[in-house]
Amino acid sequence: MKALLLIFAAAAVILIVLSMVHPVGKKISLYVILIAIALVMLLPFYMMFVMSTLSTSEIYSFPPLIWFGQNLVENFKNMVEAVNLPRAFLNSCIVTFSYTILVLFFCSIGGYAFSVYDFPGKNQLFAILLGTMMIPATAGIIPWFIMMSKFGWVNNFKALIIPGCANAFGIFWMRQYCQNNVPRALMEAARIDGCSEWTIFFRVIAPILTPAYASLGIMNFVNQWNEFTQSLLILRKQRLFTLPLLLRSMVSDRGTDYGAMMLASTCAVLPLLICFLCASKFFMDGLTAGAVKE
Repeated sequence: MKALLLIFAAAAVILIVLSMVHPVGKKISLYVILIAIALVMLLPFYMMFVMSTLSTSEIYSFPPLIWFGQNLVENFKNMVEAVNLPRAFLNSCIVTFSYTILVLFFCSIGGYAFSVYDFPGKNQLFAILLGTMMIPATAGIIPWFIMMSKFGWVNNFKALIIPGCANAFGIFWMRQYCQNNVPRALMEAARIDGCSEWTIFFRVIAPILTPAYASLGIMNFVNQWNEFTQSLLILRKQRLFTLPLLLRSMVSDRGTDYGAMMLASTCAVLPLLICFLCASKFFMDGLTAGAVKE
């Protein structure tokens, strides 16, 4: 441990000297720091992939193993015997994709309305909307559960999809994007051509909102894919379990097969990584668009 700290300290001193000696050294130091941060962020994912190929005893070994093992096939057999992963994967896809699509639809309409239309109480309503973002989610979990019970939505995916499909953050996000990136002249030109308000939104405005859709969609997709508390309260039947509940069900007082659980965790995380990699360009565009107002 001391040797590792000395290596880090020496590397830091070298980078500081390089950044002070020459501009190229400053750029090299910046890249080295960014690469080091990226490696630290990727380390948990790498260890999860490694543990999915190890047995439980190998996972608990010290010093920890940092390379792939030979237990992948056995872990896969144990995982298939323990849980119904394809069913849970399908449940998560149904909930997450339905929720994300509805969020993009309703939040874009709400944000667009707050951005371009003037109506009585507009500012007051938006202030109330922002005020709801200050309330912790846990404060509303009991009223939410009572309402879902009254609606008869226990053991029903509707309880996980419908209540949050027009959330305050999504409306705020789309409103800010519309204000900075939707030209009013374009809307007026469409009205002069005889387009209805719905046609203007779907044919003219929606294509402009593509970066905002991508960034908001990724954030909501990740949050809903990983959502655990509401699913735990609502879904009682095992055939309805989503992936987070399935992973929790693999933990047992009589012994947990951590190799199989790490393999199931890997299968649960891969869709998130693929989704982010495929839409990362749009995600960054959505985060930076409108940051500079000309």
